[in-house]
Amino acid sequence: MQVGIQFFPDIGPEVQSGRDYWQDALKLVGLVDRYGYAHVRTVEHYFLPYGGYSPNPIVFLAAAAQVTKRARLVTGAVLPAFNNPLKIAGELALLDALCDGRLDAGFARAFLPHEFERFGVPMDESRARFDEGVEQVRQLLEDENVTSKGRFHSFANVTSLPRPTQLPRPPFFIAALATKESFERAGAAGYGIMAIPMAGGAMKDLLDIYRDARARAGHEGPGTVMLAFHMLCHQDQQQAEEIARGPINRYLGSLVSAASDWTTGAQSADYPGYDKVIEGLSRENFDTQVAKCAAWVGTPERILDTISSYRRQVGDFEIASLQVNFNDVPLTAAMDSMRLFGEKVLPRV
Repeated sequence: MQVGIQFFPDIGPEVQSGRDYWQDALKLVGLVDRYGYAHVRTVEHYFLPYGGYSPNPIVFLAAAAQVTKRARLVTGAVLPAFNNPLKIAGELALLDALCDGRLDAGFARAFLPHEFERFGVPMDESRARFDEGVEQVRQLLEDENVTSKGRFHSFANVTSLPRPTQLPRPPFFIAALATKESFERAGAAGYGIMAIPMAGGAMKDLLDIYRDARARAGHEGPGTVMLAFHMLCHQDQQQAEEIARGPINRYLGSLVSAASDWTTGAQSADYPGYDKVIEGLSRENFDTQVAKCAAWVGTPERILDTISSYRRQVGDFEIASLQVNFNDVPLTAAMDSMRLFGEKVLPRV
């Protein structure tokens, strides 16, 4: 299993400035090559403390590419619903050049109603915009002189520059939260999947759907599954829990707050059951996340036990993507955690 780190900013200016957050993040990236972490990843979200410090993952990853010379750079993920595919394709290829062909391109539909409202995009167009956008980006990266007539974006005889460093293009990943169709479509297309195992064992069914769809479509191999976890590693179990408890609870609270429109009347056929998904997340806390192995918190031995337990629940997966500075975890604690995990856990997973 490969293990990397991800940055999901979950704070606002009243806690830490954007400058300080991203400068701290680059210091954490500075540990990646030394300890053998496999990737650096960040998100695309807007406007609120839940993700709002990262409106363009490509910008940060371009900086991170100059700090780590071996790790993959992962967009986790760009949002076609709010971006022109011509722009996405050019920016992804530029990042692929800056990191010398270490880019993994992740895409997501977006799921926060407030973002759709502010961009003036109907949520009921989410699936169509996503499918069209990803396919147009794929064509623009793989081919030259591309013509595409879409429902939302059309262009004729376009060769996107720069051309990607990886040929025919960087690997694609699809981010999914809880919609079975998203896992199925990613598998059928032959792309990797990015998921968040907050629901514990329910992830097994979704990953089975992904792998089955991939096999039915004739793709070789089991595909690539990247799962995201909170991680705090410490020599002392009690101290690890004390450091991580508040930040994980606040992270969960900010997620539910950002998505609260789903529980107050927002509806879309593209997001079946999301009111129940968010209601379920509103009942999650530090203890439930640890119990479900969605948060890896504790001594190296405890974390190794957690990883083994989770694998027994859902089976093997290819990549773990760890949030190491979630919410307001202090930089020193996050750096110590990365070092200890890198020394005592990474060699054994």
